Amino acid sequence: PHYNVFDNVAYGLKLRKVPKDEIHERVMHILDLVELTGMEGRMTNQLSGGQQQRVALARALVIEPSVLLFDEPLSNLDAKLRVSMRTEIRRIQQEVGITAIYVTHDQSEAMALSDQIIIMNKGVVAQVGTPQEIYYHPNSEFVADFIGEANFLKGSFVRSTDDSRAVMNIEGGEIEVAPQGELEAGHEYTLVLRPEAATLGEEGGLPCRVVLSCFMGSYQNYHVMVGDTLVKLSENNPKNKRIYAVGEECRLRFDPDAVHVL
Repeated sequence: PHYNVFDNVAYGLKLRKVPKDEIHERVMHILDLVELTGMEGRMTNQLSGGQQQRVALARALVIEPSVLLFDEPLSNLDAKLRVSMRTEIRRIQQEVGITAIYVTHDQSEAMALSDQIIIMNKGVVAQVGTPQEIYYHPNSEFVADFIGEANFLKGSFVRSTDDSRAVMNIEGGEIEVAPQGELEAGHEYTLVLRPEAATLGEEGGLPCRVVLSCFMGSYQNYHVMVGDTLVKLSENNPKNKRIYAVGEECRLRFDPDAVHVL
C-alpha cells in the first residue's frame, strides 16, 4: 500500500535485478495492456476495486511467468465489475498467450474464461472438457447440476425408432430422444433437460400443469409439473407468444437432440 502503481508492478522485476530501462519499458507496456496508462503515479488506495485487481494482474504478468494461478480473484468485487473484469482477464490471457489455472465457484465465470474446465467433487475430478462438452454432455447429475440449471426427468427405455431415436416412457407419456449410446429395454435412465431447451405448447410432448408463470423481460419463467416431477423452463423472447397462466394444462415440448441421457 505504500507503493504507487508503477512501483507495485515493477516490484518483481526489481527483485530479479532487471536493468532500470528494461523495467520502465516492461512496466509501461503491461500497464497499457491492463488499461492503466496514466495512473502509474497513483497510490493503490486511490484506485477502485477493479483497478486494484488490474494492478495485481499486471504485477503477476510483468515477470512473464510460465503459468498464472488465480484463486477466486474476483470474489470481493460487485456483480457488474466481476463481469467486466473476467472479460478483461480473458482478453489479456489470450493476448499474452500464457497458461492460466483459475479456481472459481462461479459457473458463469468458469464458462466465460475457460478453454478447458475441470469439475471437482469433494477433491476428485468429476469431468474434464470444453465448456460446451461439460454443459451439453455432463457425465453425471452432479456435473449437470453444477454447470447451469438442469432438470432431471426419469424415464424408461421402450424401443428404438428407425432413425436411431429412443422412445422413452416418462410419467406415463412417451417421447423421442436422441441417445448418445446403446440403451437397455425396460431400464430406467435420467434425462438432463436444460430450461432454455424446452417450450410449452398445445400438442405433442408431455402433458404438464403450470405451477409458476413469471415475466422476466427477456424470457418467461415457468415451473411445470410433469406428473410428480417439477420442470423449470425459460421461454426466450415471450412477446407475441402464448403466455400460460398458473393452473393451466399444456404440453412440455423439446427437441430430441436437446436432451442428454445419463
